[in-house]
Amino acid sequence: MKVIGLHGRWSKSRVQILYAEQTGVPSRLVLPAPDAYVLPGIAWGHFTHLFTPAFWRGQAWQHEAVGTYRSHRLGRSLIEEMAACLLGGFGMKAELGLAAYARLRDRGLLTGTPSQARLEAQLSEPFLLNGRLRRYRFPRQKARFLVTCLQRLSQFPEPPDDVALRDQLTTLPGIGLKTASWIVRNCRASNAVAIIDIHILRAGRLIGLFGASHDPSRHYRDLERRFLDLAAAISTPASTLDALIWDYMRRLSPIVNRVYR
Repeated sequence: MKVIGLHGRWSKSRVQILYAEQTGVPSRLVLPAPDAYVLPGIAWGHFTHLFTPAFWRGQAWQHEAVGTYRSHRLGRSLIEEMAACLLGGFGMKAELGLAAYARLRDRGLLTGTPSQARLEAQLSEPFLLNGRLRRYRFPRQKARFLVTCLQRLSQFPEPPDDVALRDQLTTLPGIGLKTASWIVRNCRASNAVAIIDIHILRAGRLIGLFGASHDPSRHYRDLERRFLDLAAAISTPASTLDALIWDYMRRLSPIVNRVYR
């Protein structure tokens, strides 16, 4: 992203006005005052304050101009996308999950009917990442899930409705609402679902969108509805906001961890 200069000021009508020069073109964005409510009980906050709705809207505005989060696809088909998302996810570094996916794809193991033993052997072989050998976690379990998913997904009816497809994907082994939402968001650039992972959960709690007792394993659909409401309220596509928050929260994790102490 090439953004040259970003600043803001107050207007006499108490709105926030953001100015940026994006790829040589000056532009501005007008946001409500920090104490105005974006959703009941949730204020916009100042755009220079980390994790406020105004901050997320300002960042999304800049990235939308240059298309940073326009494409989410990892695979060339629903089957490949399923494999990429299934091999990543909870407790797995994104880079390691993607390396596992790339190895299986490049070795032709995401087509046809590979055996569980062959998939497990490939996942058990160490991965060289940033000059270090890393081992993939739970290779046997993921191989067992993946072989069944590959068999069933090859004849999977694909409904046109994004939520219906997401819910249908959860009938596959190892794929819950979060992973299914990830697959659908990536394949269809869908704004009808949200990927409620630890990063989105923390960001939502910081602005009061989610409560401390909200748990994705028990309250996923409620959390998703709240997130989609926020995306609509700040005029940002849910798919863009999801990817943006995930990326920033992952990079800013040291700050987030200090906030939670």
